[in-house]
Amino acid sequence: MNNMEFSLLGLILLFPCFTAVLLLFTPYNMVKIIGLSASCFNFLLSLILWIRFDNSTAHFQFLESFSWLPSANIEFGIGIDGITIYFVILTTFLIPACLLVGWTSIQHSIREYYIAFLVLESLMLAVFVTLDLLLFYVFFESVLIPMFFIIGIWGSRERKIRAAFQFFLYTLLGSVLMLLAILLIYFQAGTTDYQILLTTNFSEKRQLLLWLAFFSSFAVKVPMIPVHIWLPEAHVEAPTAGSVILAGILLKLGTYGFLRFSIPMFPHATLFFTPLIYTMSVIAIIYASLTTLRQVDLKKIIAYSSVAHMNYVTLGIFSLNLQGIEGSILLMLSHGLVSSALFLCVGCLYERTHTRLLKYYGGCVQTMPIFSILFLFFTLGNISLPGTSSFVGEFLILSGVFQTNPFVGCLAASGMIFGTAYSMWLYNRLAFCNSKYHLFTAYSDLNRREILLFLPFVFGVLWMGLFPEVFLEGMHVSVSHLIQHGNF
Repeated sequence: MNNMEFSLLGLILLFPCFTAVLLLFTPYNMVKIIGLSASCFNFLLSLILWIRFDNSTAHFQFLESFSWLPSANIEFGIGIDGITIYFVILTTFLIPACLLVGWTSIQHSIREYYIAFLVLESLMLAVFVTLDLLLFYVFFESVLIPMFFIIGIWGSRERKIRAAFQFFLYTLLGSVLMLLAILLIYFQAGTTDYQILLTTNFSEKRQLLLWLAFFSSFAVKVPMIPVHIWLPEAHVEAPTAGSVILAGILLKLGTYGFLRFSIPMFPHATLFFTPLIYTMSVIAIIYASLTTLRQVDLKKIIAYSSVAHMNYVTLGIFSLNLQGIEGSILLMLSHGLVSSALFLCVGCLYERTHTRLLKYYGGCVQTMPIFSILFLFFTLGNISLPGTSSFVGEFLILSGVFQTNPFVGCLAASGMIFGTAYSMWLYNRLAFCNSKYHLFTAYSDLNRREILLFLPFVFGVLWMGLFPEVFLEGMHVSVSHLIQHGNF
């Protein structure tokens, strides 16, 4: 690859960090403008990267590397393929939204708030583009640090410190076994270079042990039941922007890890443990959907809904066929848009009333008509209405699962019924029911900044729902190569 190509990918990766350093010396009244402008510029760079991306090859593109630990034969290599490119774009898309949503609600430590999100952006991008297993682990765990401060410092309630530590410890402890597995791989292969490891043969017994070690880390991030306890608590206590990035990106790190490492590196173990994944995913879909029906906190409702949707993704990934895996990638992208937009909607309500308890709301359609229309649109997207982004993903996932196990497909399809139930119940209570508390006594609809914030999400949901081939075309060759490599 030529220097221009590396400069583009390297700039996307490092530019947020450079901006964060610049903000340390920026006048206080210019921090917001520079931070938001830099994040928007990075998003435009990622779109240029997408335009320059070659859909006809499964090889990694924009490759570049430099020596990190020469004595240990470890290099910091970066590159993207048809799977990675979409997560890079999703990350750079959501960061400006996170900065914009806190434009007025964040009243203290504003400089540190913007620095935390810009550093977090670079770390998340590094997780997706790094091609070294050890460095993947480093960045995979490093994202916990800025997220810990975002929840603990700018959280909305008194339990935020507890939620921050719970989030940090759950996800960190789940990854200890993965580090041991990486060391075992290094001692066998003599390298942690991902492209070399794809050609390394591990014994069947060793594959089982390594797969379980990686699973212990990725399952917590998804999250899969029973290691999901940290997610609702973290969502409730995090600021709105923290919930957006949690739902939009951090939950995808686990499923991305399954796609990138567990399936291609340990194909025998993947086939062996597929029934376990099917069982855990179906239980999570049904349990999380039923649990959502009894929640009274708006954020917890969307958080448990995210658990159900992300376990649809694991079903699609481990169907190990083209339809299921492509559907899981589409649903991850769709969930990043729809769930993030729903958390933004809750944030708009919280800024006006400073409560998220559902009983205090009702009749929003009278005082917030524009908000009610947007909330209905994203609610329909959440239940996978045809024409929205989630429909294509869930349809492909169920098609893939039915090919491998029709019984599991039927059980998973029941989650769509539960999803419709809790989504429509939520919208009816929020928009139409009369509340005795009457928090909205006057017209208090969305302002211009909030409307502009939601429009890109509306466009993205409709674009993915009406023209999914634009996204499927880019990932098709890479997913086909993934399946062929594992001989599934």
